[in-house]
Amino acid sequence: MTELPHPPGIRPFGDYTLIIDARTPKEFAEDHIPGALNLPIVSQEEFAEVGTLHKHNPHQAYLVGAQYALRNAARHIGEVIAQYGPRERLLVYCFRGGKRSRAWAEPLRNIGYPVDVLPGGWKAYRAWVRDSLAVLPTQFQWKVLAGVTACGKTRLLQALREAGEQVVDLEGLARHRGSLLGSLPGQPQPTQKCFDSALQAELRSLDPTRPVWAESESKKIGNVQLPDSLYQALRCAPAWDVSAPMPVRVQVCREDYAHFRLQPQALVDKLQPLKPLVGGETLAQWQTLAEAGDADALFQSVMERHYDPCYRRSLPKDRPLKAFELGGVDAESLQQAAQQLRLLP
Repeated sequence: MTELPHPPGIRPFGDYTLIIDARTPKEFAEDHIPGALNLPIVSQEEFAEVGTLHKHNPHQAYLVGAQYALRNAARHIGEVIAQYGPRERLLVYCFRGGKRSRAWAEPLRNIGYPVDVLPGGWKAYRAWVRDSLAVLPTQFQWKVLAGVTACGKTRLLQALREAGEQVVDLEGLARHRGSLLGSLPGQPQPTQKCFDSALQAELRSLDPTRPVWAESESKKIGNVQLPDSLYQALRCAPAWDVSAPMPVRVQVCREDYAHFRLQPQALVDKLQPLKPLVGGETLAQWQTLAEAGDADALFQSVMERHYDPCYRRSLPKDRPLKAFELGGVDAESLQQAAQQLRLLP
């Protein structure tokens, strides 16, 4: 694989003991270099104050900003930087690689640390990620697991990873299971930019001479979108249509959607937007099952009356899938299935 170079003037990110993101926590939350530590040279409030002051009195803004920066740098040096030895190489970046980066890099260099500043800052990094994602997915031999909802694809993907295969868990990166019911309790999705950064870092860690396994996905997983190059690569790759007996699928639902097992009414509430597709009678039946607390029957009915027909309609007519039956989702069954898949052409 011909890897797109890092911005000039720095080493590969893995060569740095510590990558310091000097921006505010809000900027950091939107996106950052994977593994970076947020040590803001000015806080969110201080950054806003200095920016407002700069519109009317630039000199005073620089004076105030310098005081904040020196105090914050001193605190971070005592609490964090002092843990690192003098030969450990550090990388610093801010939004454009300007004042905030220099405010961090200069005192660190004065202490004796070898410090690089990311030229162009996060903005250049973001452009590099976008450029990489237009190219990297096309450089791998993808193998895809398709199949109906709750057939055990994600567990089979993990079994393939444990068997030594290269795997990209897109739903794991997106923190979403990719359907109307796919949001994970207590786990908000990353921003699109954070998802892109995590995906790019994952792809760059792979060996292009070996196959890479992934699940078949829609263009969007929850609120995040796959790069066009990756979406098209997965659509063109060899794919296996994974199936499993209905009792196994109900078991997967019980375990993966335990919050709906405990509160079946919440499941029916989530499914209300499907009324134009499934009809009022089906929704009424789901409501009856929820009121009776029969989560297993509700899971089965939702799969049979909505998800399975949707899956069948979505199958491309010009792309035959290879059938693969998964007998169970216990450890032994998954291990055996992973070994079988590894041997299939």
